[in-house]
Amino acid sequence: MPLVDTPVTPNHLTTLRLLIGVAGALCLARGGFAWGNAGAFLIVLSNFVDHTDGELARVSGKTSRIGHFYDLACDALVTVMLFLGMGIGLGVTHALALPLPAGVLGGMAGIAVALIFFLRMRIEDMAGKAGTKQASMAGFETEDVLYLLPLVTLTGGVMPFLVAASIGAPLFAAWVVIDYRRVMRRAAQPVPETSQMWASE
Repeated sequence: MPLVDTPVTPNHLTTLRLLIGVAGALCLARGGFAWGNAGAFLIVLSNFVDHTDGELARVSGKTSRIGHFYDLACDALVTVMLFLGMGIGLGVTHALALPLPAGVLGGMAGIAVALIFFLRMRIEDMAGKAGTKQASMAGFETEDVLYLLPLVTLTGGVMPFLVAASIGAPLFAAWVVIDYRRVMRRAAQPVPETSQMWASE
């Protein structure tokens, strides 16, 4: 509310979220305990700031289609860079016995996330915002799992987290692809003609 009558716009907050998120991803890419925890803190801060732009847009009446898609694009970029940063950081600091290099695993998760965000935008174009509503439980949405990232870095769980993401994100992306094809088929169906009603004289 204090920002409503100031020059600050929702897009300013989105840009701030992006800059903090990129800084967090770069910290994660440095690898090591200190850099990893600093990166996790910045990612959590970025995720928190991500909630403020939409709130400001609603209370100030400054909503826009461009701002909405800018927000989604920044969400995608930060999340992709997060996983890439984790993968690069692991590769720098650990010699891991994995079937694929850690950077590749991070890239797989990041690309899957980028695909998910792109398809969600396309689904929203066709089915409205209700068509892209995320699963939630007790007020928490799927993306809120990133608030647990500091626990992952503090407990040294980056490797299993990344491995899980490299498996789970592509699987979820496959589900979104199926959902996208379903929405496409529904949008392509012809609108049934209404029966003519003849007024009796």
